[in-house]
Amino acid sequence: MQTIYTDLLVVGAGLAGERAAVEAADAGFSAICLSLVPARRSHSSAAQGGMQASLGNSVMGKGDGPDVHFEDTVKGSDWGCDQEVARMFADTAPIEMRRLAHWGVPWNRVVPGKSIYYKGGKQFEKVEEEDKEGLIMARSFGGTAKWRTCYTSDGTGHAVMCTMDNRCAQAGVEVHDKTEAIALIQDGDTCYGVVARCLRTGDLRVYLSKATMIAAGGFGRIYPNTTNAVICDGGAHTMCVDTGVVPMGNMEAVQFHPTGIVPTDILVTEGCRGDGGTLLDVNEKRFMHEYEPDKAELASRDVVSRWMTHHMREGHGVKSPYGEHLWLDIRHLGEEHITGKLREVYEICTYFLGVNPIHELIPVRPTQHYSMGGVRTNRDGAAYGVKGLFAAGEAACWDMHGFNRLGGNSLAETVVAGGIVGKKIAEYLEGCETEFKTALINDVVKLQKQRIDDLVTSANGSENVYKVRKSMQDALNKGANIFRTKDGLEECVSSLQETLIRAKNVGLRSNGRGVNPELAVALKLEGQVRMALMVAYGALQRTESRGSHNREDFPARNDRDWLNRTLAYWKNADDTLPTLEYEPATEVVEIPPGDRGYGKSEIISADDKKE
Repeated sequence: MQTIYTDLLVVGAGLAGERAAVEAADAGFSAICLSLVPARRSHSSAAQGGMQASLGNSVMGKGDGPDVHFEDTVKGSDWGCDQEVARMFADTAPIEMRRLAHWGVPWNRVVPGKSIYYKGGKQFEKVEEEDKEGLIMARSFGGTAKWRTCYTSDGTGHAVMCTMDNRCAQAGVEVHDKTEAIALIQDGDTCYGVVARCLRTGDLRVYLSKATMIAAGGFGRIYPNTTNAVICDGGAHTMCVDTGVVPMGNMEAVQFHPTGIVPTDILVTEGCRGDGGTLLDVNEKRFMHEYEPDKAELASRDVVSRWMTHHMREGHGVKSPYGEHLWLDIRHLGEEHITGKLREVYEICTYFLGVNPIHELIPVRPTQHYSMGGVRTNRDGAAYGVKGLFAAGEAACWDMHGFNRLGGNSLAETVVAGGIVGKKIAEYLEGCETEFKTALINDVVKLQKQRIDDLVTSANGSENVYKVRKSMQDALNKGANIFRTKDGLEECVSSLQETLIRAKNVGLRSNGRGVNPELAVALKLEGQVRMALMVAYGALQRTESRGSHNREDFPARNDRDWLNRTLAYWKNADDTLPTLEYEPATEVVEIPPGDRGYGKSEIISADDKKE
């Protein structure tokens, strides 16, 4: 069996992983990124709208700064974030955007008299840029006081990903694509690397490293309807869950994006609404300003998704063979704007829907989009529970998003957190001496070979992999969606517990050899169901509404009892439920809990007495 050694091993080759690898490589350490797909096909490439950073270049960004960005981020999180992390992020983001420009990202730039946008609210008015020609341009995004989302048309992720991959090549970072990590090599105290499976041949490999980083993105594919790519299935998370000592943070915090297109659930960027697009109902009437007079379509994503769902519940949705939806209208932006600054939206609508957004309405509905939860880390990106293990990006609960993230903050987080955590990893490597335990490595490899043999020979049973996965997805879709209740979550948890039993008894219909997607699904399925239970059980126990976690039976945000972060462990393989623990949401409080300014709801403050 092939054994490969490196100083830093990154599971994932998206923006967070490659940014950290560059930092380590520039410090003189070897770095390898493992990826299911070629790096430039990482899901970071799918990000459209932009990256938030308080450059203050836009006419509508006048007066912006890290303090304003920090305040928006804390409010957006519904006071669920670690404010020290949010402060680091807001202070570092402008530096990182300028660094990306230096590395070659072709940011849209201000062109006086031609950079024209629509200012939101009840009425829309055109706004022309001041004479700041050549500076990085910004657009409006939801939940922000200023326009600060830097962008490259609506292909920001693609542009930054290509630039970052070039920078990796320049720094000597290796990317091993078509490779899937399936197990951590760890002894309950220290992580020594991973066992990985070559997706070309099916052969196992051992990757040994002084530091291992999880940067494999989100786990949206545990839901049936998601904007996430098929590679965002939580496979890297399941390795951490399996340790029994690494917790997942805030797993119940799942974001639904307002504008997934129907029926494919492909995302159309928030930049559509930031540039002046509006949401219309079955009567082609604009409605968001009636619910949110100040922010309208540009309230935070959790708020807009809830109001859209509420509006459809009230009978204002558009009926279709694929379920109800609403309309997104960008026709008034004009052909030049749509085919220039929203060109990916134009192509997605044209090729996947047969809809021309220059002249026609786009069918949209809220769709699972982002996971605020993930591998819980400290402020340095070091995972709880195991030394030598780090995480960054959507895979991590760092935690700057709390219970809802603002659009543009996550894409910025990839490079900001990647840089910060990459520096900390380099510091860790400077003083790291590691002894690789042959017996431990052999035991982990033997266990993974046995898992694969059992699946291929159906030694553990004959449950159909895809039917079991669908059962998991359907349970989450029904019980742990935008609106949640005690009864719905209890039913969801019960259903998932039954599904977990079935997941332990799956067998393959294929021979499992070589390039085999059925085996790839089967290897992570049990871990995915455990993660689904972390989402549903955490949501059941959290008897409040905060950010994207909305309990209809507990509509108030309860700072008195729930101003904390959930830590979910799976301590024993035979457990039927995760073990939940809690820690304070933040130790440093710059902004005390208060009103967000949108999404009005009752707030139980820390000063309120219990009845």
